[in-house]
Amino acid sequence: MKMSAAEILKEGELEKRSDNLLQFWKRKTCVLTADSLNIYPDTQKRSKAKELKLQSIKKVDCVERTGKFVYFTIVTTDNKEIDFRCSGEENCWNAVITMALIDYQNRKAIQDFKTRQDNESASPGQQERRMARAP
Repeated sequence: MKMSAAEILKEGELEKRSDNLLQFWKRKTCVLTADSLNIYPDTQKRSKAKELKLQSIKKVDCVERTGKFVYFTIVTTDNKEIDFRCSGEENCWNAVITMALIDYQNRKAIQDFKTRQDNESASPGQQERRMARAP
């Protein structure tokens, strides 16, 4: 998937905790767009990115600041938890991801509302039933 510069909300490094038993922190290059968080294993973005779509994110949780780092957890819709950390000096990813998630959910809610309105206005029987209920 090609991304234009206008679609990118934030790009930079994040550290992700590995899923294995030792749970090492691994530095990743991340690109946040209006629809997904793309996680690359290398800084040149040559390898295939792991795409975490915003539709599959439930929330950004457990934000904690320690001396050098800000730690946060992304909780997916299937309740999987993915731990990240970023340095506290730079504007942190957790806020940007949270705002992108809110924006995505708002766009989806508006789209669902418009779809529901279009479906209701498309069926003529609905309009007559509504009129029959009016006083």
